[in-house]
Amino acid sequence: MSRTGTGSRRVESMLSSPWSTSAREPATSGPLLTGPAVRTSLGDVVAERLREAILNTELSPGQHLREEQISESLDVSRGPVRDAFLILEREGLVTLSRHRGATVVQLSVEDFGEVYSLRSVIEELAVRLAIRRRDETDLQALEQSLADLRAGMKRKITEQVAAQLDVNFHDNIFRAAHHERLYRSWSSIRMQVHWFLLLRTVASQDWRDGMITGHSQILELIRSGDEAGAVAATGQHIRDAYNRICGALIDQQEDRESVPDARQRAESYLVT
Repeated sequence: MSRTGTGSRRVESMLSSPWSTSAREPATSGPLLTGPAVRTSLGDVVAERLREAILNTELSPGQHLREEQISESLDVSRGPVRDAFLILEREGLVTLSRHRGATVVQLSVEDFGEVYSLRSVIEELAVRLAIRRRDETDLQALEQSLADLRAGMKRKITEQVAAQLDVNFHDNIFRAAHHERLYRSWSSIRMQVHWFLLLRTVASQDWRDGMITGHSQILELIRSGDEAGAVAATGQHIRDAYNRICGALIDQQEDRESVPDARQRAESYLVT
């Protein structure tokens, strides 16, 4: 197929390969960023390629996604590209409009506040239900995801891999709740949670040790059946992440005079 223009070649280079095992090392116990693998369509494949490009910031916030260009670059018809746009819209990574088509979302302080305040509420329910269901298979999946996270934190790690390991652990909590509607609610914000987690700096050994300790404590409390303790530990874990990411997000404000207002807006979402 003939591909012309630098724009087309750029999209092709960004989307030329799906996530490989090496890109996601250390290995994890299951899919990191998707729900139960009930199907693998061409639209799913295109969505995965676009998702990776967005999360790696190769596709910029606010960037228009041209259906024709992506179709040509991936050598697929436009149907799977349109399907991929719908998938990514449900995940909150793109917006669709009648006249402009698909655009990579630009997440604001308000978006961050909404996502994390919602997460704090639904994950509390997930923890409670995971304890009440007490399925050994689910607990083993959590143990494996914690082992993967622990192994990742002991080596040089990127923000991308740290986010994947983090999301995978919490995804297994929601799976352990065995609550279909709750899991769908989580799925609607999971990719945005992942995106915000990329704002963290992962070089600090103290932060890595804290990640292992925090997740280990949550799992220990879930396994022991301490519902109140597990809920409290999970809530503190989410608040700590909120404060860390919020600082990084506010630091990105181009208008420095707006920083106090942005901080106030962000703090208004905190759920105690």
